[in-house]
Amino acid sequence: MLFRQINDEKLAQYAYLIGCQETGEALLVDPERDIDRYLALADAEGVEIVAVTETHIHADFLSGARELAERTGASLYLSDEGDENWKYEWAQGPTQTGGAYDVTWLHDGDTFRVGNVELEVLHTPGHTPEHLSFLVTDRGGGADEPMGLLTGDFAFVGDLGRPDLLESAAQVEGAMEPSARSLYASVQRFLDLPDHLQVWPAHGAGSACGKALGAVPQSTVGYEKQFNPMVEAARAGEDAFVEAILEGQPEPQMYFARMKRDNKDGMPVLGSLPSPRELTVHELKEAAADEDRLIIDTRVDRSAYMARHIPGSLYAPMNDTFNTVVGSLVEDETTPIVLIVGEEDVEAAVRDLVRIGYDNVEGFAEVDTLQRYFETDGPSETIDEITFENFDAEQRDASTEVLDVRYRSEYEEGHVDGAINASYTRMPEYAADLPEEKTMLVHCGSGARAAAASSYLARAGHSVKYVNDHFANYESTSEERVAA
Repeated sequence: MLFRQINDEKLAQYAYLIGCQETGEALLVDPERDIDRYLALADAEGVEIVAVTETHIHADFLSGARELAERTGASLYLSDEGDENWKYEWAQGPTQTGGAYDVTWLHDGDTFRVGNVELEVLHTPGHTPEHLSFLVTDRGGGADEPMGLLTGDFAFVGDLGRPDLLESAAQVEGAMEPSARSLYASVQRFLDLPDHLQVWPAHGAGSACGKALGAVPQSTVGYEKQFNPMVEAARAGEDAFVEAILEGQPEPQMYFARMKRDNKDGMPVLGSLPSPRELTVHELKEAAADEDRLIIDTRVDRSAYMARHIPGSLYAPMNDTFNTVVGSLVEDETTPIVLIVGEEDVEAAVRDLVRIGYDNVEGFAEVDTLQRYFETDGPSETIDEITFENFDAEQRDASTEVLDVRYRSEYEEGHVDGAINASYTRMPEYAADLPEEKTMLVHCGSGARAAAASSYLARAGHSVKYVNDHFANYESTSEERVAA
């Protein structure tokens, strides 16, 4: 058996290539949408991807299952569990050429093979109603028992998949507690599995599909039974587990609802990656003047952005937060996008964007071009930058309001007295209710999230001042003014 884990560090997502080296056939599990890298890996390993499966309908990235089936004719193995509201609608319809997808609908207890690798289906609902896990047995290697469990978003290293997303992200009212109780039942099944089984999750540290995922890429059932706090919580009884698993979940990114919808109903077939062209200074000025276009400034130096940027541009640094910032703050995925980015990072940025459904990337301009834009009197704006050293004086001004853009759980642990909490991952929902007559003093834990939120609010017409400082600096000198 060939086994490869493929990691997307920004989305903290794991896909898996599982092949039979005897037959040269391979299965792809939970792929993202830009499938060319999986095809290249399979070719390098001497196998052909003939089948694709998913653990569930994902909310945090666009699936590559349809892409692979359309472009290669790969067979689909998809869940038919859960209620009628969470079925793979796209796979029941025609392909782009008018034929039918080669799909096998899976239920608890089913088995299927790719070459001599056997997968047994376990229905493990809770994170989502249709969620499946897969026991993997290397029959070609002579094994008659499973080696490991592909757990998807059911069980992670050090955590379990959050059961609140149908309600908090997809707006399915009243789904949160029943989902948590379904997850409790799934954990009981997990507790009965052999300790030696390896655990291969769909996400690692940094994913918003749980609240405390470990940075280790895989584990074992036995280890998680001993040291996973949420598995331990299940031993205290169902009600105690429900309370523990729902407590402190971070507010999901705005784009999660759209991902859920598109992965259910049918994501557009990509075909190939967008190929944005490099803009001249003149073309950048034209783009800046076009209200229908969005300029995304990816400079890592947030102070440089605050000091001078194109009016209305969104700050989304080209680092591990890029997907989260864009997905949280750009509501319309059809918006034409121009990137301020180095040529060496264009492809990475494009991949990041298409993985969450932003395909309309028209052009890019390097930082040198941006500088020439400024030097030739291109319109620019500034956002005032302050630190907690001068925060108190700013706060005493009656024309200001403090805006804390951290997660609610962070805010509840301690916050500036009187601060408004509005997580940056849901900022478009909060922005309309913020006081328009006030200047918002925008802060987070370190300044990173506040930078993106400040750019969004300025674009939306709010007066803002950006607090570029660690909240710990405020706590250490102003404990008496921190409310808990």
